[in-house]
Amino acid sequence: MEKQRRNFLIFMRRGAVAGVLLPLAACGFTPPYAESEDSLSVSAEMAAVRIDPLRDRVGQQMHNFLRDRLNPNGQPVSPSYQLSLQITESLSELAVRSDETATRANLRLSTSFLLRDAGSGEALLTGRSTSTTSYDILENPFATTISERDARERALREVADDIQTRLAVYFANS
Repeated sequence: MEKQRRNFLIFMRRGAVAGVLLPLAACGFTPPYAESEDSLSVSAEMAAVRIDPLRDRVGQQMHNFLRDRLNPNGQPVSPSYQLSLQITESLSELAVRSDETATRANLRLSTSFLLRDAGSGEALLTGRSTSTTSYDILENPFATTISERDARERALREVADDIQTRLAVYFANS
């Protein structure tokens, strides 16, 4: 009798799990990086994006972060798409001491991007991505410089991740 009860409970648990998971099978969810039979995968589309060079150090870092995300095997030889970026950075000091020196700062990094067809030059996707990071302003100038550099790198990574996600959604829907 105990064995029948245990088998019945196992059957009921499996049925409950199947009842919960079965509706999810028809929800229409498809992973953005899944390869389809009739089109290139999102990863292959992103690997065909050439990132225009940027001039200063912040631009070089952004270029490298995006290249690592979009073109892990290097810039494409014959790109299908071209990505242009414009980066603006602003710094605002917060948390002022009684001697009127700041102890905290916000670094805001804003990037406008434009994805174009490499052949025709037609604009396919435009957008803007922004990240705000904070850092401490310390009494040691070197430590403050390192804190600011770290905040800038975090902001650049966040913006690069956001641009990668937007491009993946664009390619998945096109």
